[in-house]
Amino acid sequence: MGNCCVTLGTPGQNKQKKNKKKPNPFATDFGGINGKDGEGKLWVLKEPTGRDISVQYDLGRELGRGEFGITYLCTEASSGEKFACKSISKKKLRTAVDIEDVRREVEIMRHLPPHPNIVTLKDTYEDEEAVHIVMELCEGGELFDRIVARGHYTERAAASVMKTIVEVVQMCHKHGVMHRDLKPENFLFANKKETAPLKAIDFGLSVFFKPDEEFNEIVGSPYYMAPEVLKRNYGPEVDIWSAGVILYILLCGVPPFWAETEQGVAQAIIRSVIDFKRDPWPRVSDNAKDLVKKMLDPDPKRRLTAQEVLDHPWIQNAKKAPNVPLGETVRARLKQFSIMNKLKKRALGVIAEHLSVEEVAGIKEAFQMMDTGNKGKVTIEELRSGVQQLGQQIPDPDLQILMEAADVDGDGALNYGEFVAVSVHLKRMANDEHLHKAFAFFDQNQSGFIEIEELRNALNDDVDAGGEEVIHAIMHDVDTDKDGRISYEEFAAMMKAGTDWRKASRQYSRERFNSISLKLMREGSLQLATEGR
Repeated sequence: MGNCCVTLGTPGQNKQKKNKKKPNPFATDFGGINGKDGEGKLWVLKEPTGRDISVQYDLGRELGRGEFGITYLCTEASSGEKFACKSISKKKLRTAVDIEDVRREVEIMRHLPPHPNIVTLKDTYEDEEAVHIVMELCEGGELFDRIVARGHYTERAAASVMKTIVEVVQMCHKHGVMHRDLKPENFLFANKKETAPLKAIDFGLSVFFKPDEEFNEIVGSPYYMAPEVLKRNYGPEVDIWSAGVILYILLCGVPPFWAETEQGVAQAIIRSVIDFKRDPWPRVSDNAKDLVKKMLDPDPKRRLTAQEVLDHPWIQNAKKAPNVPLGETVRARLKQFSIMNKLKKRALGVIAEHLSVEEVAGIKEAFQMMDTGNKGKVTIEELRSGVQQLGQQIPDPDLQILMEAADVDGDGALNYGEFVAVSVHLKRMANDEHLHKAFAFFDQNQSGFIEIEELRNALNDDVDAGGEEVIHAIMHDVDTDKDGRISYEEFAAMMKAGTDWRKASRQYSRERFNSISLKLMREGSLQLATEGR
């Protein structure tokens, strides 16, 4: 594993301390992590700029919200200069993996040299409640939103965007960094000017790598995931695949590998069949299609490197690429794709808010209950017995898949961190309480349905005056029984279709796609795809 290098403390080892005052679980769950002070408080960052961010900066309005924290407009008191501050709540960092992700994100941003298309890290602060990452402010909006706002959109524009994205990949790879989560949402324009540079903004899943080092952790967003990630044996070539998926979307408005379910998405990725028949592909240049095919080669050894992409004729002659509009259909698809992602992201934010510290404490108690030998591990037999005691009926083959998927170190048992992944998955799959809470957030009049006006209100920050057709298109896609409103069942189906679950739970995402990849292996899909190449 490239990044799971911190060992979780074992709750079972602390059972004898019940007579003492109950400590903050956030401060005690992570044994062996750098920076605990004499009071046992956890300090995530190795060398923050300071402890009190208010000495140097004033935090203003909220700019965005994710699973772990909130991004604020941030003003430097001495200069009045505006920045963005990502404030990550320590209560939301539930596992050693989460903590290591934050620490490594900061280390990678410090490690990468200044680049015009990578957001600049300014300062880092850490107090008892949160980690604060002060960065360059990007006010120009997301990549797809800018494309949609333009009057027309061409191959020439797509080539310019792709050149920038691959130059970022090249810079990362040159300095031993694999991004692992390239997608349009992770690129923002610096400002609202037409000439504004495009900036990569999120290195939360990035890792350092060495030549020929192999990684097996399943992370990233399903649409953009390379086939070798599902096979759990990959390297930096995965970034070129993800960039190739972005290129495909830029040229036609939809992802190349799509399905109604996560397993369907995974199967489509493994098959790696690229559709060049739908509109507007017959009008797209042969050079553009050639680059897409070479970036989406399922064999990472044959796939182009970043330098080879930049040397490709379509990129080399970007200024000469066709300037003919790709059509209103492409713009409409891009807009719908972008808004649908925002709808899911907003719902996932509600779900993340409802996975509370209390729930995590309950998971800890369950681990202690199942760990009958007080050895810091839960075997398959203990897990089977434990879930039955908790009133959950899980078929043995499914339990075995869960066990194998979560058992990252391959020792045949679950440590506490691995157990958290399984527990979060079981909690979500056993009932839909979190989805119900997200549904209720949109169902403002409590009618049991999301009506068009409620959908419009929920997305009013993301849809401009000309976006009414997008709202209706989303309603049309989600409202499968065509009664003009979205039922809970339809909402749940939308949320489970190719969703970027990493925003709701990093551990859940890894465990979920591990399960899917194992299932595909058992069905022979992965083996068949490999043999067929």
